Amino acid sequence: MENKNTLEKIFEIFKTEKGSLNLSKFVKTLNDFGILNDDPRLAPFLKRVKELQEKKQLNFEAFLSVLDPTIEPLIVKAFSGKLIIPSFKEFKKLVEEVFEDVRDCKDGKAADYIPQLARVDPDLWGLSVCTVDGQRFNLGDFEKIYTIQSTSKPFTYAMALDLYGSDYVQEYVSAEPSGEGFNEICLDDNNKPHNPMINAGAIVTSSLVKPELNLADRFEYMMNIFRKLSGGTYVGFNNSVYLSEKSVADRNFALGYYMKENDCFPKGSCLKTILEFYFQLCSIETKCSAHCIMAGTLANGGVCPITGEEVLDDVSVQHTLSLMLSCGMYDYSGQFAYKIGLPAKSGVSGSILVVIPNVMAICLYSPRLDKLGNSSRGLLFMEKLLKKVNLHQFDSDNNAAKIDPRGHISDFKDLEKNSILQAAMTGDLEMLRRHFSNGADIDVRNVIGQTILHIAVAEENMRIVKYLVDVCEMNLNAKDTWGETPLDIAEKRGNIEISTFLRCRMILKDLDSSQIAKNRQELAGLKEQRTSVGSEDSGVVTSF
Repeated sequence: MENKNTLEKIFEIFKTEKGSLNLSKFVKTLNDFGILNDDPRLAPFLKRVKELQEKKQLNFEAFLSVLDPTIEPLIVKAFSGKLIIPSFKEFKKLVEEVFEDVRDCKDGKAADYIPQLARVDPDLWGLSVCTVDGQRFNLGDFEKIYTIQSTSKPFTYAMALDLYGSDYVQEYVSAEPSGEGFNEICLDDNNKPHNPMINAGAIVTSSLVKPELNLADRFEYMMNIFRKLSGGTYVGFNNSVYLSEKSVADRNFALGYYMKENDCFPKGSCLKTILEFYFQLCSIETKCSAHCIMAGTLANGGVCPITGEEVLDDVSVQHTLSLMLSCGMYDYSGQFAYKIGLPAKSGVSGSILVVIPNVMAICLYSPRLDKLGNSSRGLLFMEKLLKKVNLHQFDSDNNAAKIDPRGHISDFKDLEKNSILQAAMTGDLEMLRRHFSNGADIDVRNVIGQTILHIAVAEENMRIVKYLVDVCEMNLNAKDTWGETPLDIAEKRGNIEISTFLRCRMILKDLDSSQIAKNRQELAGLKEQRTSVGSEDSGVVTSF
């Protein structure tokens, strides 16, 4: 086995006194790396391991026997710090801070021109993250179900490109920003919709996908693709929203007839069927956690991050992301590209998909929309997040004011170092003691410059904090990237017990330092006195 030595080191970290794997600690650490228990790659492994645990046969050889070609490299990458976001838990905390910071944003209102959308709770606020390695976390109302609306457009376009190629698709849909509203009744100089991210282009794109099939089979085909994009997580259909959209679709029908008059559709197309298919695609429903995996598939070049299945061709994804960057946010697309610099697509249900190519996707859900149809809270979140993290397409690597969550992989290659960081995060005092007693250098830092004392304070684990201060004598004044000491973090979180303890230890340390300085001064004085007396004695002897 190629990774046997590394796997043995990992096993040693989680080995109990009886020589078996401590499964709960092992799984908890994988979760902290962003590999969740419902991950299709992890679930079969966990099932096999639990069976061995029940039989009390979970030694190293048994551990090796249940590793398959999918889970083995994932475990090695995770514990060696080689996942795309090495310090995933710290990144999650940073996102959580911004998430809570914008929670009180009440700007805008839910879409009311579609009756069913007007009935949704406008204060819902959910977020999900999915990296290209399948690292995930979810916040807030991420389980709330909503319809994907216009966020279906990039996926439909990518599917059309996959089926028929760019040359054919561009015969019907151009690739330029329109400069007009998303539902404007207009075409470009060649009598084609400007791009597939506005209603005109999306309607024409819908007409291109599997036109030889009847409407039911076409819809089922698309649903199967969406399920693959989401890694088998939740994708459904909301019939009431579909009927609601259809009942107020006068403008889309007018747009359809205008395009039919200008020969925008393939020959033999039925406009009524095309529009019904388009309304159905907008009425597909999902939740943040699943929606984000779909966007993560785009970030990963068409390969689903949690299944490894190639759902879309990478060239189709490349073309799609280019148009999301230039046209994906309605009339705010230029400003979004300017400020955020990332491909994105919004929908009037309140969702925004943001794609960081080759890194991750972020899905935001908040129904209150601004006057241009984008989630007000979602936009505010992205603006605040991008001030903290280096993810803008054109960010400089030298921007010291921002954190690059991707880190520098070479800094995380040391398995021991990664293990120490994880022990501080998970509150594993036994593991920290083992490393310290074995002479390991525990003065390590994560990607945002925090020592393990910073981490223990942030986790509010008093036992670990006391051990690191009293036994390991860690530096109380160490500062992270933002110039914060462990005491600053304790006070920010309002933890009186830890902040009082740290203050007392700092006072004692200052007293010790001043006493040492005083003792040194006294010793220097005595030495000087002795030298002076010796000189006088020497002088007396000489005079005789």
